Amino acid sequence: MEDFFRKILIEKRSLSRLVFFLLSDAILISISVLLAFAVRFEGKIPIHYFSNIPGIIILTLVITIPIFYFFKLYYFSWDFVSTTELISLIKATGLGFLILTASFLVLRDYPIFSGFPRSTLFITYFFVFILCGAIRFTKRIYRQAWGRREKERKERALIVGAGGAGEQMLRNILNSRYSSYLPIGFIDDSPAKRGLLIHGLKILGRIDDIPQIAKEYNIDTLIIAFPSAGSEIIKKAEKRGIEGGIMNIKYLPPMDELIDGADKTGVGILREIDMEDLLGRETAVLDQKPIEDFIQNKKVLITGGAGSIGSELCRQVAKFKPSLLLVLDQDETGIFNISSELKENFSKLDTVFLIADIQDEKKINQIFEKFRPNLIFHAAAYKHVPLMEEHPDEAIKNNILGTEIVAKIALKCGVEKFIFISTDKAVNPTSVMGASKRIGEMICWVLNQKNNTKFISVRFGNVLNSRGSVIPIFREQISRGGPIKITHKDMERYFMITKEACLLVLQAGAIGEGGEVFVLDMGNPVRIVDLAKGLIKRSGFEPGRDIKIEYTVPRPGEKFFEEILTAEEGTEATKNQKIFMAKISDVDEIKLNSGLEKLKKAADNSEKEKIKFILKELILSYKPNIIKKTG
Repeated sequence: MEDFFRKILIEKRSLSRLVFFLLSDAILISISVLLAFAVRFEGKIPIHYFSNIPGIIILTLVITIPIFYFFKLYYFSWDFVSTTELISLIKATGLGFLILTASFLVLRDYPIFSGFPRSTLFITYFFVFILCGAIRFTKRIYRQAWGRREKERKERALIVGAGGAGEQMLRNILNSRYSSYLPIGFIDDSPAKRGLLIHGLKILGRIDDIPQIAKEYNIDTLIIAFPSAGSEIIKKAEKRGIEGGIMNIKYLPPMDELIDGADKTGVGILREIDMEDLLGRETAVLDQKPIEDFIQNKKVLITGGAGSIGSELCRQVAKFKPSLLLVLDQDETGIFNISSELKENFSKLDTVFLIADIQDEKKINQIFEKFRPNLIFHAAAYKHVPLMEEHPDEAIKNNILGTEIVAKIALKCGVEKFIFISTDKAVNPTSVMGASKRIGEMICWVLNQKNNTKFISVRFGNVLNSRGSVIPIFREQISRGGPIKITHKDMERYFMITKEACLLVLQAGAIGEGGEVFVLDMGNPVRIVDLAKGLIKRSGFEPGRDIKIEYTVPRPGEKFFEEILTAEEGTEATKNQKIFMAKISDVDEIKLNSGLEKLKKAADNSEKEKIKFILKELILSYKPNIIKKTG
């Protein structure tokens, strides 16, 4: 209903604009004819020509208005009127003049169309061009002039990138009444562009010149308009901006996001520089056809759909047009948020939002029986290592027994594929959380042997900016003036960009044949202290001077570094260079089932030490409460 009224409102605005310009053009064309006669006779129009003027006005209107309509001069945006509309106006007035002249030659035997100087026709269309053009460009001229008057209140901005995106960005800033930026100039590394002007602004220098230019022109904001550039260029421009004292740095997102979002390079799409752009990881290039074939017209269930990974999986899956998207989570607020987002951005997608606990076997079974999903992405899990060390019984109930419930019901209902979201902490686990994920992998391996349902596990590392991850915590600590607290100066972690991780999960699900544990290439590990220092600098402070860094002690279950593969595992390449397949040892089903029964009893009785003992029996490489350090 909301979309219906929005459509009605848009149509009313379009109709109002059409009527306004039709009436305006009719009046201005009539004035143009009168002005043409006045100019021709130097302000003293002979009385006998007044009998010709009404006929000329009517014929000019009859010819000109349809031509203007044909050239779409009644359908354009006030905000973005440009040379395109100017060229259309030139063509329309030129064609109108030719047709009007030809018409008078045909109608010259009629008294009302004869006996007056034909030069008035040319002068008429000169005034039509001037007056009808003026009314169309007035708003843009006014906005640019008004923007200059308010320049004292605007942020002085430097645009990095003098290509098409940079030019479009400048034009949108100049045309926007609400823009808070005052463009000062461009930065571009191309020698051929040095000193050129774009809409009156000069290309002032190269990226390496940003610190000097920033100080010379008192720059407040750096806008990096390189949507197709790699992270190294963005990182370099940002670094030079910080060196020049620029605290406010914005950038255009990658070109694929601009296309996916069907958005222009407008001011509203600018984003803050985020840590994910500065990890030095080039985004994986994926063949999306297999993902499309995998998802399209399928019923897809995502458990944990309100979480960091689950919600991004929802966004990515929605793009590939499933027949039904089921989003399940026990977090009521999270479900509300993701449902609002998906309904707004994918209004035509059939979605169902479910509040349920994966440990509730009866309800999960009802959901599967009712909707019969084809594909399951199981992202529901407790993930915080220290909390799960304190409450191992809850890790067992949710991460292991909850996974077993969902997986067995999926098997019973004949689901095509079950993709289990695992973690690098499942490798040689030192935490209950990591061990619980490794057992989840083992459950999937065993169930994969049962029938046609294909069970696939996918491991990856920490997700940037996810809830409870280090970056939001560091930002909060910086906002309080510090200190930033890190458990150890040698602590390292693998980090992944959420969107890339989820697309690789979809790719792994598409290529998986069942029983595999896929490992995503996460690049090089990042030292947490380096991440903290970089974030402090990007916030405009100096590490150690403005914001101090304090080292605490490693928490129970925490490693100095995360491994991707266990010592006894190897890897095999797949068709995607960013996805590897771990060689996993066979799982003893009888031993696993016996262990799961023991874990269930221990969890029901909250026997923490017994839980860890049973986990150790099932996973020989599990070393609880041992902090591992690199050599």
